Amino acid sequence: MTAQTNIWTGRRTLGDGEVSALGFGCWTIGGPFTDNEGRPIGWGEVDDGESIRAVRRAVDLGVTFFDTADVYGAGHSEEVLGRALAGRRDAVVIASKWGNVFDPDRKVMTGDDSSPAYLRRALEGTLRRLGTDYLDLYQLHIAPSIEDTAVLAGACEELVREGLIRGYGLSTDDPERAEVFAAGAHCVSVQHELSVLHDMPSLLAMCERHDLASIDHAPLAMGLLARATTWKPAGSADIRSVPQAWMRFFDGGVPTAEWAARVGAVRDILTSDGRTLAQGALAWVWARSPRTIPIPGFRTVAQAEENAGALEHGPLRAEQLAEIAAALA
Repeated sequence: MTAQTNIWTGRRTLGDGEVSALGFGCWTIGGPFTDNEGRPIGWGEVDDGESIRAVRRAVDLGVTFFDTADVYGAGHSEEVLGRALAGRRDAVVIASKWGNVFDPDRKVMTGDDSSPAYLRRALEGTLRRLGTDYLDLYQLHIAPSIEDTAVLAGACEELVREGLIRGYGLSTDDPERAEVFAAGAHCVSVQHELSVLHDMPSLLAMCERHDLASIDHAPLAMGLLARATTWKPAGSADIRSVPQAWMRFFDGGVPTAEWAARVGAVRDILTSDGRTLAQGALAWVWARSPRTIPIPGFRTVAQAEENAGALEHGPLRAEQLAEIAAALA
């Protein structure tokens, strides 16, 4: 593992500009939605007023990067984020994603579409819901064939030329597909999973080779690294309540004994130097690479304040990274 050795500024490079080193992921504020089989793929009921207050509080605390997707809440996340950032558009960087097809009335994700024609239609919908005429970062949210991935990278270049987006990227844990997108002139990032419980050295190395930002979802392990000890089962509209192949941290809406034990093994290190558990987990992500931009989810003003407070502490020290690696080994 490598540690961040530069002076901490609380900023990261994204394309030709800078953003706060912490972004906010907006999946959680989208509200309930399901897949075609009725399984929840949202985070349960939300209070839109509280979501808007939380976004605005984050901006006040120096957070300038917000990541959403058209499918989150079947369009609802983008609508809420647009309302929250009205009048503040020039102060923030907004990223969204496309590729999933959904029914906004039924709140159901119905499939996917990787065609260039759908790319343009999806962007039009995203801009309308966000209330903006351009997007700072547009990311492919699915994993089509390698050939289709190359075609979509070319289609994104056309959107850049038209001024509709400023850069693009890919949301994937697959280095091969990420390499295809990385060849594009205006590809600026790869979004992938990264947390103290799930390292991704191959994708961090790829971002280094291609001079890309590493946008890191699930930095708090779907909430497992956001709470100190107590848990109650997630509600039936919460994605964590239903077993899924990639939902490794939870079973029946609560953390598995194995993963809870791993958190216990590193809790004292993460919470040292006055950090909360969540702040320590974000500090680990920053320490892994100077390219990382973690995007934890949030649903309340209190969560926004706690996450943003991590910026004051900065990344973990090299010796703390080594202690964590040893504890998890």
